[in-house]
Amino acid sequence: MPPAVWTLQDAKNRFSAVVDAALRGDPQLVTRRGELVGVVLSAEEYERLRRLDQGASPSLAAHLLAMPQDDESFERLPLKPREWECS
Repeated sequence: MPPAVWTLQDAKNRFSAVVDAALRGDPQLVTRRGELVGVVLSAEEYERLRRLDQGASPSLAAHLLAMPQDDESFERLPLKPREWECS
C-alpha cells in the first residue's frame, strides 16, 4: 500500500491523524504546492534508519587507513615563489 500523501495545510489541520498513522508504521508524505517537502515517521523508524546510516559510514580511522599510501619519492617542479609587495 503506498504511503498517504497530505498537503501541508491538511497535515497541520489533522496532525494527530498524521502522527497516529506514522506510529502504525505508515510513512506520511507531506507536500506543498504539489512538491514533496517532508515525511512523518515514527521515532522508532527514524532511529532505525539513523542507525543504518551510521553503520554504513566508515569511521574516520577506517577511512584514513583505507587511503592509498605511496612512499616513493617524487620530482618537485622548479617553481619560483610569487613576489609580494610589502606596504
